[in-house]
Amino acid sequence: MGAMATSTIAGTLHSRHLHCRTLLLLLPYLPIAFLLVDGGGIPTTLDGPFTPATRAFDRSLRQGSEDVPLSDPRLAPRARPPSPEQIALAASADPTSLWVSWVTGRAQVGSHLTPLDPTAVRSEVWYGERPASADTVAHPHHVARGSAEVYSQLYPYPGLLNYTSGVIHHVRLVGLRPSTRYYYRCGDSSLKGGLSDERSFVTLPAPAPDAYPRRFAVVGDLGLTGNSTSTVDHLARNDPSMILMVGDMTYANQYRTTGGRGVPCFSCSFPDAPIRESYQPRWDGWGRFMEPLASRVTMMVTEGNHEIEPQGHGGAATFASYLARFAVPSEESGSNTKFYYSFNAGGIHFIMLGAYVDYNRTGAQYSWLEKDLHKVDRRVTPWVVASWHTPWYNSYSSHYQEFECMRQEMEGLLYQHGVDIVFSGHVHAYERMNRVFNYTLDPCGPVYITIGDGGNIEKIDIDHADDPGKCPSPGDNHPEFGGVCHLNFTSGPAKGKFCWERQPEWSAFRESSFGHGILEVVNSTYALWTWHRNQDAYGEHSVGDQIYIVREPDKCLLQPRGLIPQDCPSAGCPSSTLSSTSGAEQAAKNGRLLWTTTCMILISTVL
Repeated sequence: MGAMATSTIAGTLHSRHLHCRTLLLLLPYLPIAFLLVDGGGIPTTLDGPFTPATRAFDRSLRQGSEDVPLSDPRLAPRARPPSPEQIALAASADPTSLWVSWVTGRAQVGSHLTPLDPTAVRSEVWYGERPASADTVAHPHHVARGSAEVYSQLYPYPGLLNYTSGVIHHVRLVGLRPSTRYYYRCGDSSLKGGLSDERSFVTLPAPAPDAYPRRFAVVGDLGLTGNSTSTVDHLARNDPSMILMVGDMTYANQYRTTGGRGVPCFSCSFPDAPIRESYQPRWDGWGRFMEPLASRVTMMVTEGNHEIEPQGHGGAATFASYLARFAVPSEESGSNTKFYYSFNAGGIHFIMLGAYVDYNRTGAQYSWLEKDLHKVDRRVTPWVVASWHTPWYNSYSSHYQEFECMRQEMEGLLYQHGVDIVFSGHVHAYERMNRVFNYTLDPCGPVYITIGDGGNIEKIDIDHADDPGKCPSPGDNHPEFGGVCHLNFTSGPAKGKFCWERQPEWSAFRESSFGHGILEVVNSTYALWTWHRNQDAYGEHSVGDQIYIVREPDKCLLQPRGLIPQDCPSAGCPSSTLSSTSGAEQAAKNGRLLWTTTCMILISTVL
């Protein structure tokens, strides 16, 4: 090591702003450490629990915006049949395989429709590690073939428009090398103009404790408004290597009846509408809108309530568009449905759960989740990240305690297996929690993050349940699936009450702004989480919220099943780890002391 680098690092040890965690992250790169001194004083979860903070809604911003019309160049068809469009990639269960999806032909809207024949066109992907113009003898391209389908949405009511889709293709590529760039074309090589132009992607890293995706983006409740386009433009500039989409993608299920303008209450604004129609062409527009990103990086999805599509046949509701349009690694991960599945990306095990299918302990999803968590080897994939649409921890008035039943059923299982981070949407705002379990501060609980602020037609949520007069009634916020399990708190400042009278202690930071998040996992214990606000899109190094999420595997051992409360009474359950804020603070202090001591030993050894 050069003398300059050594003296620079040694000198910074005397700065009260230098964080030991930053030096540890730099140890593998000490020759260039003098370029990366402090890290900006970014806090870590070891510094928590944090005093709850709220950044007030900026009244100069738009609370909402209108839908982008289908005539917009970003939503209008760009490829002429038989050329593919709406090309998208999805991860498989491991990085040696990957899904490619696309659409050919034209969708039809109207009264008398003739569905296309999915068997009349091939589903092919031509791919290799060199562009097609390179030496294909030394580096031949492979061909993979898959399946195709067409779906229709037919309404029994006059005035509602029937729809039949183009041909939707899904092809799984296998035998890929991890962390490798591949070039591909998709379509039907037997047809003139039947193959797409050449695209490329980089496969995810192989499962390992020292290999991670460069960064992945998280966005929820996106929609297709002016705010949505700002979010995706900002996200694209942050150059993610994977996208996590936590539900409510197109808002096609209310487009026709709202006329492209958001309304706070569907039934109030349209009392004579027999059904909330899904205007399927919005799905096609959304597929084109996302294609520039989704055709080069994997986009993983989970269903939200706006993917529910009432059909009007005896009250039947389906997820027809979601199920037909997305390829997910359900079968590869042991699931029998696209509503929940898992996959690995380097040293991260991702679990995507379904809030709108049975989540009870006696159900198939719970059984699958239990088996999936038991199979996770934390020596190989140290991080476990879970995602579903509806937040369990939420201090906004909107959807307050809406999915309390799901929390009571599944939270203990996630805690038992040491899930590190949980991402949800549904609430159209941003909120990051202190580590929590069963409404009690707990240094071994997950970090819950709500990021349903993608920019949809229903506007941003600005009211908090603890604001004067904004606490919902226990009869409000009924879920579209499942029961109602609202409860009053049994201890602490909110004892005996349905809502807190101030920002709850488990809510670390919240703000009503549109945006997206980026997670960069650094190593087996550190991950940098950054929330980007749309209004900061052109700001230099500007972020809305940023923190290092730190795993403490030695302190937070996996819990024996008997220690986790399995049945929560209406009054709630006590935490099995810490029962008071002071206990959580002391545990955090002990963790910081251990970390500081270890850090100084390592630095002394290196220097």
